[in-house]
Amino acid sequence: MIADILADTKTRMDRAVEAAKEDFATVRTGRANPQLFQKVQVEYYGTPTPLAQLASLNAPEARTLVITPYDKSALKAIEQAIRDMPNLGANPTNDGNIVRVTMPELTADRRKEYVKLVRSKAEDAKVHVRGIRRKSKDELDALKGEVSDDDLARAEKELDAVTKTHVELIDEALKRKEAELLEV
Repeated sequence: MIADILADTKTRMDRAVEAAKEDFATVRTGRANPQLFQKVQVEYYGTPTPLAQLASLNAPEARTLVITPYDKSALKAIEQAIRDMPNLGANPTNDGNIVRVTMPELTADRRKEYVKLVRSKAEDAKVHVRGIRRKSKDELDALKGEVSDDDLARAEKELDAVTKTHVELIDEALKRKEAELLEV
């Protein structure tokens, strides 16, 4: 039972770290990156639809992203969704077939803002990992009469080690993203 709890905890913490990395990818850097648009929801026939399902995205140049919709009638909706996206500062243009997004150069102040945003996202991810740890600890405590105290103590140490490892993974991803943001 202890092994099941620890395995489930590790799986959930792995997913939390992956979610944090995906969240970091949505914060823009100086380059155009298709991952920036992963969370863009386009109003398509009255239904919010992820942009990746409506169009192909590619970056032919460092600061330009080209979005080719599968359905040309979605051009205006895609353009509007990108324009409404917070923290992007991009102005899309539409030539009738594709949407071209040119990313403006980041100022030093804007870079610092993005670093603060990424740190906030990292802290949220760490809080989530600690919440998973707390829930798993409660599950372990519920086994108190069924297993020996030594087994519980070992399980708690292992739980703490797994938590520490995952928090460090989030910190590493944060450092990489900060370096990417501050790179001119």
